[in-house]
Amino acid sequence: MQQLVFEPPFDPLYHPYPSYRAPVYARRGMVATSQPLAAQAGLDALKRGGNAVDAAIATAAALTVVEPCSNGIGGDVFALVWTGGKLHGLNASGPAPRSITVEAVRAAGFSEMPPYGPLPVTVPGAPAAWAELSRRFGRLSLAETLEPAIRYAEEGYPVSPTVADIWGRTFEQYRHTLKEPCFRSWFDVFAPAGRPPAAGELWASPGHARSLRAIGSSGAEAFYLGELAERIAACMREAGGCLSEEDLAAFRPEWVEPIGVSYRGYEVWEMPPNGQGLVALLALNALKGFEGLHAGSVDTYHKQLEAMKLAFADGQRYITDPACMTANVRDLLSDRYAAERRALIGRRASLPDAGKPQGGGTVYLAAADGEGGMVSFIQSNYMKFGSGLVVPGTGIALQNRGCDFSLEDGSVNRLEPGKRTYHTIIPGFLTREGEAVGCFGVMGAYMQPQGHVQAVMNMIDFGLHPQAALDAPRWQWTGGRTVLVEPGFPPAAAQSLARLGHDIRFAPDSGGFGRGQIIRRDPATGVLCGGTEWRTDGAIAVW
Repeated sequence: MQQLVFEPPFDPLYHPYPSYRAPVYARRGMVATSQPLAAQAGLDALKRGGNAVDAAIATAAALTVVEPCSNGIGGDVFALVWTGGKLHGLNASGPAPRSITVEAVRAAGFSEMPPYGPLPVTVPGAPAAWAELSRRFGRLSLAETLEPAIRYAEEGYPVSPTVADIWGRTFEQYRHTLKEPCFRSWFDVFAPAGRPPAAGELWASPGHARSLRAIGSSGAEAFYLGELAERIAACMREAGGCLSEEDLAAFRPEWVEPIGVSYRGYEVWEMPPNGQGLVALLALNALKGFEGLHAGSVDTYHKQLEAMKLAFADGQRYITDPACMTANVRDLLSDRYAAERRALIGRRASLPDAGKPQGGGTVYLAAADGEGGMVSFIQSNYMKFGSGLVVPGTGIALQNRGCDFSLEDGSVNRLEPGKRTYHTIIPGFLTREGEAVGCFGVMGAYMQPQGHVQAVMNMIDFGLHPQAALDAPRWQWTGGRTVLVEPGFPPAAAQSLARLGHDIRFAPDSGGFGRGQIIRRDPATGVLCGGTEWRTDGAIAVW
């Protein structure tokens, strides 16, 4: 079948996949995320005189209530903010406690970092991110932007279908595995009737509301210096953890310069390490040297997969806290290094290794206002609800981001006191000739850079509008030569890839292929065009 390819600007009616959904257009504001009530909270902030930053904060805070199985007050944040003709990056990922050591973890009986309990808990960055974004760029007060989240937590809200499904499956896992007393508070908050809420059932969390109100009224100081900090530290002491009041008091989010590559006339931007956005850029930098890439082409799928594997090999070798990296990001993203890696892509599936450059459970939201401001924002507790620890009386589920640390000597991502780990959550952004084009993201652990590459190529190489770019069937490399593909992936292409040596496996559903949002802006008219994810309870609120 002949493939139809449109050069940007995209054809608003072109959609090559059966489950056709049109994009959404607006002019004065747009918020796209994985839950309708959260999207509406962001839009309400815009209508109250706020900007895209206020909308992003309101949406993010609401998501901690209406999608607690993917993020929470006790999680981390990365954000890319376009304002005043410039792109800013905020890294609000918290470090490991200052008293934790590899030896202590091993002495507790672990040969690798555990996924649950007190040991993988790192300093939460989300409240500090909200406060810092509000202080620097917001128009509304932090207390105002948190009001919708507080209201949902106090009064309750009807749980949406995908959230209910994830919540239910996590409950079944937890009730069989998290039996220690320190996990009791999780069940008290998230299964108060002895079971998880069903779709459409009301759920409320008064403790969550009290915490959000304290964060809003204090500019997040209550979380890092006040009563909430004391409660978090006490919870950790009782559970046998290392996170202390001193760790919380010392935390500050960091403004950083985004990193990017030129890709077919656009600039693709990501957050620098310790985030894994570098992996997406490494893959795109290799792929831009190939011509004649077409949607649905076996050759294109093969090159994407091979470039992705090479990028992940480099990411696993080099990405960690930037103070501990052994390779320079500039060298990794050089055209010379991209050409070296591209030359390794042959006609057969490979088992890649990292190169040697020469020296020299997550939520995503996109928000835009009518004045040109745009925010690409991602927030996560990791592994659904995080560590399984909930601070009693607060609704604060603590993240388990530290489980990505290595305990092995010689690993660049080896656990160290006060160090930030390799981080999976990444927001993305597009510009062209110095003007904002749009924000995008695909959440889902190590699916994220793979989703970024597919979404970017769907829009830029294949001319798809944002909704079609998200609807396209996805692939996911999982290690070795194994590639998972969605049920809607073309069977003929899958068979051809298998003949090239890829171990192709059809997934039973689309649950593990990420959940994305995209907002693009027409620089000539200011019209916003959005797409949201069909793999979740995605929604776009517009004005």
